[in-house]
Amino acid sequence: MGIIIPLLLITFCCIIIWRAGDGFMTASEYIGRNLSEGVRGATINAIASSMPEVFTSLFFLFVLSDAEGFSGGIGTTAGSAIFNGMVIPAVAVLAVIGMKMTKRVEVSRKVLLRDGIALIIAELIFLILISGSTLHWYHGMLLMLVYVVYIVYMFGTMKKSEKEEMLEGGQLNEEVFESPEEPQGPFLKGLVTFDLERVFIGNNAISNIRAWSLLVFSTVAIALVCYFLVLACEWVGSETYHVAGLGEFDGLNIPVMFVALILASAASSFPDTIISIKDAKRGQYDDAISNALGSNIFDICFALGFPLFIFTILNGPIHMPPELVDLSSELRFLLWLLTVLAVIIFTSGSYFGKRKSYLLLSIYVLFVLYIVGRGSGNEIAQSIADWLVGVVKFFRIG
Repeated sequence: MGIIIPLLLITFCCIIIWRAGDGFMTASEYIGRNLSEGVRGATINAIASSMPEVFTSLFFLFVLSDAEGFSGGIGTTAGSAIFNGMVIPAVAVLAVIGMKMTKRVEVSRKVLLRDGIALIIAELIFLILISGSTLHWYHGMLLMLVYVVYIVYMFGTMKKSEKEEMLEGGQLNEEVFESPEEPQGPFLKGLVTFDLERVFIGNNAISNIRAWSLLVFSTVAIALVCYFLVLACEWVGSETYHVAGLGEFDGLNIPVMFVALILASAASSFPDTIISIKDAKRGQYDDAISNALGSNIFDICFALGFPLFIFTILNGPIHMPPELVDLSSELRFLLWLLTVLAVIIFTSGSYFGKRKSYLLLSIYVLFVLYIVGRGSGNEIAQSIADWLVGVVKFFRIG
């Protein structure tokens, strides 16, 4: 029962994040409607689908405080990055293949190399920057600056004609966002089912005011539910925890970072999965993949950098104990290795089909088994962890 309660709460959080994420995505797509395919996926879509990671990391840091909270943020962002890089592209491709929409997906190799290399560089900076036993406000600021540089580069790669169209006032793609042919139904039903698009737009044509209202409310909803997601993860990792009105229960008594790596990361990445599947169903394969990769850059640089910056400005430096430094180094280096492997798989060959999808899913399953093994003290998992930490220390990057 001690595990069932937080798992039920995480499931509830996942559903709300999904529903609010849909509304956030509708609004952000309208706001960024004139960006080119690939650029939109790596920026607007990526930011829209990564808001849960931002708030989850923020609450981990402010609710649990200091080093333990920061480790939960690392677990969430790193776990989400691995989930995004392995599971989301594979699921999106298998979905369109399973629906007989195509036999294999052709994705721009240029887009994959652009976002893949940018992600590898961002994670290497992350590996070097977030190291040592003390973390300051400027560490968070530098991480956020890395994402700013990435955004500037992304818009710099847009063709001149696309930039001119974007500056014309957003008239080009209005027809895509016209109200649907079928009526969306009553306002009350939208409230009950948490269908925010039905509530804020309904059968009306979307406009800037409606889009921004939907965006703001969706953001607030995601923020609120992420608090309960953090609370559920804390319960799972605790030796014992208390629930008001229900009593005291036993947790797994494992580091919260391991819990966040699997549960919080999967729950917060649910919108990314839905968005990439929708992009793939529309034939926007570049957006489907670049959304996952762009989300990783946002997660690593902003979803962790912003909470770190705010917390250290308000409360001073975070002091990390040696065991947590080693655990963080292990996870960051593993994330970098898996990212390099994923990019190699993405860019090998001209197509993305079932073989690559199953390979990526298999790698993620091995990752989950490794994390479970680490949490339970498995000797094989511990020996791998010792090797990862040893490599980081040898090159003095952690």
